[in-house]
Amino acid sequence: MAMKPPRPCRHPGCGLLVSSGYCAAHQPSREDRRSAESQAWRWMYGTDEWKRLRGDQLLSEPFCRECAGRGERRYATDVDHIRDHKGDWAVFTDPGNLESFCHSCHSRKTARELWRNRRGKRRR
Repeated sequence: MAMKPPRPCRHPGCGLLVSSGYCAAHQPSREDRRSAESQAWRWMYGTDEWKRLRGDQLLSEPFCRECAGRGERRYATDVDHIRDHKGDWAVFTDPGNLESFCHSCHSRKTARELWRNRRGKRRR
């Protein structure tokens, strides 16, 4: 079977040929991919309290809120916080701060929020 030709390392300025991705010197770690700020509260999503809240939210609002606004009926698969909790347990566990989305609408909303946050940081 034919193999792919080697390509340059993805790190800017590195010309070392590799079979895929990065060379050994520029291999990113998992910690580099996520900000330290987001890792500080990541544990909250593994708690029994969150699993119960998520299940209750999907039972009470089984259809995507965004799709419903467009007149479509798609089952919700993701639960989102209306206000960003930023690690605040009280805001994180507030049932009134949750809304149901299908995966594509949740991804779109999250990308929009990340873009706004990054854009706002550059202006300061």
